[in-house]
Amino acid sequence: MGYQDQLASGREAFAHLISAWHGRNGWSHRVLPGLAEVFDLGRIHNSQLSNLRNRKLASPGPEVFLALGAVNRLLAEQVRSGALTPALADPLARHPDLLAALQSSALALAGEDGQVLGPAELFAIFVGLEPLPAAFDLRIAECEAAPLSAALAQLLSAGRPWRACREQLLAAYPAEKRQRRERFAAVIAGQSDYSAAELDGELLDLHRTLTALGVAADQELSADLFLELLRQKARLLEQTGSDDLAAAIRQELAEAPTLAPKAAL
Repeated sequence: MGYQDQLASGREAFAHLISAWHGRNGWSHRVLPGLAEVFDLGRIHNSQLSNLRNRKLASPGPEVFLALGAVNRLLAEQVRSGALTPALADPLARHPDLLAALQSSALALAGEDGQVLGPAELFAIFVGLEPLPAAFDLRIAECEAAPLSAALAQLLSAGRPWRACREQLLAAYPAEKRQRRERFAAVIAGQSDYSAAELDGELLDLHRTLTALGVAADQELSADLFLELLRQKARLLEQTGSDDLAAAIRQELAEAPTLAPKAAL
């Protein structure tokens, strides 16, 4: 692979990383620039983040990587068991939107060995010198979104009607934002599908849902293996599905217990 291909691959990987970081935390584009400004960690604009996500910013300045890496390290050091330390929370008292965003979710980016990604590591990914951490290298295609949503609903409900497992699933689903919980319920109930971007952002919480149900410990089924499980189940559903609803209903009736005839009057 020539250096131009390497750079193009790096820009694509970095775009995916930034998208996943925002998606998994449920952040708007204002969060990272706001944190960099409040804590004097550098300057990065909303438009730069948008262009990074869309692979339109080919040559960002060094300050972009310094700011993103410094913010990431700040989160890794000042968020403990999901709670913000006073060193992080107190300066944000005058910025309630930023404080609320971090209180909702403040996941930092880390490599395979748990090492926090700083400016140098982020730059290495951007120029294609280092691959994405496996947990962020999911790259769900848009054409996969609907089949994966169906597979997710089938897996988490164990094929049961939504009304039979609603309370248990909502109790296990860790996201607290009402909009996300309503979206989760609609997908599991079969009323809608996640988009590829939504699945990428939701995957860690969906994996935590499975763990909270007591199905598998984190070390037994990582997020990337969870995605592969969904892909396998989606392929199986596609192979076994039937477009003939009437035939499927007749099959259900054939398997139902025979009703006893009514007694003659």
